[in-house]
Amino acid sequence: MRLNVIERAPEGDVPAGPPVVLIHGLFGRARNLGFIQRQLSARWRTLAIDLRSHGDSPHGMLDYHALAGDIVETLAVHDALPAMIMGHSMGGKAAMMTALLHPAQVERLVVADIPPARTGHGNSDVAQAMLDLEFPRPLDRKSAEAALAAVIEDGGTRALMVQNIRLGDDPGWTIGLREIVASMSNIESWPYIPDGYAYTGPTLFLRGANSPYLRAEHLPEIRRLFPRFELETIPDAGHWLHVEQPERFVALLKAFLERSF
Repeated sequence: MRLNVIERAPEGDVPAGPPVVLIHGLFGRARNLGFIQRQLSARWRTLAIDLRSHGDSPHGMLDYHALAGDIVETLAVHDALPAMIMGHSMGGKAAMMTALLHPAQVERLVVADIPPARTGHGNSDVAQAMLDLEFPRPLDRKSAEAALAAVIEDGGTRALMVQNIRLGDDPGWTIGLREIVASMSNIESWPYIPDGYAYTGPTLFLRGANSPYLRAEHLPEIRRLFPRFELETIPDAGHWLHVEQPERFVALLKAFLERSF
């Protein structure tokens, strides 16, 4: 499946070297990574991707093998392989699977606050509740946020989700929410990876100090699959570390992408 891409690059000639690919998490979209993309595009060609059933990409069932295939197919069309790939949350799992299945196409890997493990934290119930919402007609932004308040407590998360709603006289979800709900067991899980599959390129795991997702018990599996990994913890940040501490996140990301190995 060919995915929607937002591309930015430095003014003038396209820089030499691999491009940087940015992949959002569950319910996100490429444009949510705009701050990071603007910072990086002063130095690198950057491509932010809408995963399937998200943003402006086509809809379809999700699993990590399919997502990895979509990413490689899309980057090939854009002549953007091999690439340095950064993914957050679900996007981090998709990035990890891409590196494991297509190691020659991934120059470096950055995984933001997600381990190669099952990470269910109530997303299934919230997604089903959103699917069951009935929006008033016509629908404006204020009414959409009020409807979401019944199922999403956090105001920042509601503001993010409103971007996925079609306002006006024919309101509804612009994302493939039905496909996401049907795929939630795949999204929250992580497939077994047998011995012999490992990504040996440079890998950086970033985690929020206040996040419950990436824990000490995950490190042995990370080491098995990504033997050249590094781990950095960002203080005063939770799972949305790139939103809560954007400058620190970008500084660590730039330092890793620029380093010689």
